[in-house]
Amino acid sequence: MAVHHAPLVDGFNRRISYLRLSVTDRCDLRCSYCMPEAMQFLPRKEVLSLEELHRLALGFIARGVTKIRLTGGEPLVRRDVIELVQALGREIGNGLEELTITTNATQLAQHAAALADAGVRRINVSLDTLDRARFEQLSRRDRLPQVLAGIAAAKAVGLKVKLNAVALKGLNEGELPTLIEWAHGEGHEVTLIEVMPLGDVDGDRIDHYLPLVAVREALEARWTLTPSEHRTGGPARYVDIAETGGRLGFITPLTENFCAGCNRIRVTTTGQLYPCLGGGEMIDLRGALRSDDPEARLAAALDEAMRIKPERHHFRIDAAGAAPAQPRHMSVTGG
Repeated sequence: MAVHHAPLVDGFNRRISYLRLSVTDRCDLRCSYCMPEAMQFLPRKEVLSLEELHRLALGFIARGVTKIRLTGGEPLVRRDVIELVQALGREIGNGLEELTITTNATQLAQHAAALADAGVRRINVSLDTLDRARFEQLSRRDRLPQVLAGIAAAKAVGLKVKLNAVALKGLNEGELPTLIEWAHGEGHEVTLIEVMPLGDVDGDRIDHYLPLVAVREALEARWTLTPSEHRTGGPARYVDIAETGGRLGFITPLTENFCAGCNRIRVTTTGQLYPCLGGGEMIDLRGALRSDDPEARLAAALDEAMRIKPERHHFRIDAAGAAPAQPRHMSVTGG
């Protein structure tokens, strides 16, 4: 059967060029807005092998994906992840334009040099606070020193670092200016994110839901914010801050829908493709990979994914005790 390599275009004429590929659902933190303390992780036998992840990525590159972000969970807790980074790094300039990674940075100090050597040029680091006690409260682990060491190591080897901070009412909202000032002083960008209603957690997300429109208003009373045309291929919209000399992004899944320009799809560590982070639509790629005609089956599966990709998500956090938008956790889907 002849296999075509047409670009991935969904039913709304959006060209899909960005793959977020989860390499593990496991994490060494337990951030309260992301997962419960007693999180149940997947059996290792269900997780795609290194070879399968590589083959999957090559299949996407053949269909016009130019940017791959490795995610989790925490990708750097997977023992063989650097081998995958190295294999994908060899595709840069051969269809792949950029390879990036999102990490909590607890393991970054020991891997930063290898990431840079493999062709990674920028990374996203999840960091919600610079206060050690608050970090432990939010992540249920006392790991802030390791995170800061990882960020410093990344900077030392020339990796461009962007910090992602989830804005949380009553928790870190008062610390966000300090985090932004510190990051810009270190030469890092920052993006603020509204908490996303994915998976059950131990508390109620509405208790700490902080609309970014309120955060932006508070920052505008403090600093001079100028809209920026800068784009990275993701959903963030940016401003430049005159007083700090740095760039600040806003990701607003709840208050300002950004789906019209969506160019992304996500694949879980078990090979399930979710065309939309906030949707239940799913295509099984693991079955295609393990079939007797994987190339043809994968091509057909990607075509079907484009057919079912919805126009937009429908995230809401508007009532105490409301069920999450989707039962799966962000760590399962891939951030």
